[in-house]
Amino acid sequence: MSNNEKQTEVSDNDQSEEDMTEAQEPQAAADEDIHLLLEDARNKADEHWNDLLRTRAELDNLRKRSTRDLENAHKFGMEKFIQEILPVWDSLAMAVTAASDDSVDLAKMREGMDLTLKMMSSAMDKFNIEEVNPDGQPFDPELHQAMSMQESADAAPNTVINVFQKGYLLNGRLIRPAMVVVAKAPAGQNTAYQGESDDGGGKIDEQA
Repeated sequence: MSNNEKQTEVSDNDQSEEDMTEAQEPQAAADEDIHLLLEDARNKADEHWNDLLRTRAELDNLRKRSTRDLENAHKFGMEKFIQEILPVWDSLAMAVTAASDDSVDLAKMREGMDLTLKMMSSAMDKFNIEEVNPDGQPFDPELHQAMSMQESADAAPNTVINVFQKGYLLNGRLIRPAMVVVAKAPAGQNTAYQGESDDGGGKIDEQA
């Protein structure tokens, strides 16, 4: 083999190696890009998984806290009301003690009882407990419970003429109806009346 032929062969081999190197460079770059993308995806997946675990832990803590708060609300929901009632209790206890004394001053005892009632009324107002005292008002079956009916020439039929026991509302909701006596027309007067007054009150079946 001549020197020229040898040089030509060496030149061809060098060119092939260069071509192979050039061909491998894009592939290596592509592999590097894929590796970086996979690494980035793995990091994001780990980050999202940690976020999920953290969110689940926060939700679990929130559920436990809500359950605890609900239990405390059931246990201690009356705490503020009791704090308002305790002074009334103390006042009544002192009144009972004073009443056992033969030398008790009735005027002072009455004054103390009036003060106790005012304390109780103040406590009820703070918790939106409203008194239902319908004396002289038309009978309302939504708020009153008729214990009996009584003939009356002075009161319009179906009017409350006596309150045995006052009723109470809590935030506008009836918790105890007022126990009342309701007027009806005297015998021989307006016998056809079925329990509805001119004021538009409720009806009472007089035969009940």
